[in-house]
Amino acid sequence: MKFHIVSDSSCDLGRERAEQLGITMVSFYVAIGDETYYREERDISTREFYRRMADAPGVFPKTSMPTVEDYLEAFRPSAAQGVPILCICLNAAFSGSCQSARNAAEELREEYPGARIQVLDSTLATVLQGLFVEEAAALRDEGLTLEEAVERLRPLPETGRIFFTTSDLEYLRHGGRIGRAAAATGTLLKVKPLIGYKDAGLISDGIAQGRKKSLAKVRELFLRHLKREGIEVSRFRLATGFGLDREEHRAFSQAVYEDLLSLGFDRPDVKHPYQIGVTIGVHTGPTPIGVGLLRRA
Repeated sequence: MKFHIVSDSSCDLGRERAEQLGITMVSFYVAIGDETYYREERDISTREFYRRMADAPGVFPKTSMPTVEDYLEAFRPSAAQGVPILCICLNAAFSGSCQSARNAAEELREEYPGARIQVLDSTLATVLQGLFVEEAAALRDEGLTLEEAVERLRPLPETGRIFFTTSDLEYLRHGGRIGRAAAATGTLLKVKPLIGYKDAGLISDGIAQGRKKSLAKVRELFLRHLKREGIEVSRFRLATGFGLDREEHRAFSQAVYEDLLSLGFDRPDVKHPYQIGVTIGVHTGPTPIGVGLLRRA
């Protein structure tokens, strides 16, 4: 192994998948209803986080970024062994996680003057960040050096897109994404927002009435993007993501797979499902569901 990969938990890989890939995951913190902060995927699982949200409607969780000390703990073993480190962080516009990592790297270089630590602001979040981390792991496993891998990874974020929806508008209102009046009207009319991630930020992709129509519209937007951009699916990593409802997600993921087959793609490789973590979940509530894609290096 020519370098070690560290990522904050906003990559939403989950602890088991991160361990399979040989990645050290640094947890965000989340508090639900009180001032007790839990480390994501260490003190509290993502599923338990959503279960508590669902059991306490009207209670809005809060997140806190990883500390410098958290990153020092993640970096130190590799630095002590002289192994280069690639750290991939949540979009710096959303959180100070990347700055914590940079501060930790600077501090560790005083302890280990020869330490090679590259901290990347992925400009991504959730599923896209996870796919980016998976691509980094693939390059590492091909035997690339840290510098070679970073060079191959840099152009990828601009190719990423997410299409998703959620049911409860109150979480979006509380997070400042929509106004109080819009949330109240939307709830009354059973309108569901269609949300995208593009060019390092969240965008509105419209609305749909009811959950069933919103899920169908997400798939429609995804397929329209593939056709409009002339995307060859084999050149991309694809994944679906969800919050609490595994059964709903299973049906959605199967529908996405069948959509891809209908476009003529032979056995499309839709990666293992991502359970969307706390950094996005606090803004969407327990019902986010969608699909994302990112070009391979």
